[in-house]
Amino acid sequence: MSMTILLVVVLTAVAVVVKVTEAATYVVGDSTGWAVPRNNPTFYTTWTSGKRFSVGDVLVFNFMSNVHDVATVSRADYDACAVDNTLSRETTGPYNYTINSTGTHYIICTIANGGHCFGGQKLTIRVGNSTGGTSPASSPTGSPTSPTPTGSPTSPSDSPSPTETPAGSSSASSLAATLPLVFMTIALAFFY
Repeated sequence: MSMTILLVVVLTAVAVVVKVTEAATYVVGDSTGWAVPRNNPTFYTTWTSGKRFSVGDVLVFNFMSNVHDVATVSRADYDACAVDNTLSRETTGPYNYTINSTGTHYIICTIANGGHCFGGQKLTIRVGNSTGGTSPASSPTGSPTSPTPTGSPTSPSDSPSPTETPAGSSSASSLAATLPLVFMTIALAFFY
C-alpha cells in the first residue's frame, strides 16, 4: 500500500516538473511572418496584444536571410528606428529568440537603413515575471539563440493556445525550485 502511495507521489512530482518547464513558442506575425506590414504600421503591436510573454518563451522570426534581419535595440533606437547601435543582430532566417529576462524587449529590422522599421517592422515585447503578469521595464534584454530548424512551428492566435504558458504558471526559472522536491521524493522512494 505504501509503495502505491509513493509511486503516485513520484509521478505527481514528475508531472509538476514537466508542466513548470513548458515554454511557449510564438511565431512572430503568425502566417505573415517577420516582414514589412503592408498598409498597417501597427501590425506587430496588434499581434502582441492579448499575449502573455514569459521568461523561457521562444519567438520564431520567419524571414528570408539577408532580406530582413532581427536586431535588438534600446528604446530610443526603437522609437527612432536607428540602426547604428544594435545590441544584437541576426541576418539568417528563420531565427529563434529565447526570452531570458523580464522587462521590455525592443526588436526592429535594420534593412534599408531602418526603412523596414519605419514601415512598421518593429516589435515590442513586454515580458512578465514568473507569475505571468507583465512588467514594462525600460531596458531591453534577451538572449538570442542560434537559428534552429523549426519544422512546423506553432501559430498562436490572439487568444491563448495549448502551447502558450497559462497565466499563473511558472516559467523555466521555477525548475530550479522544483528539482529539489523531485530529488527528495525519489530519495524517499529508495528508503521505503
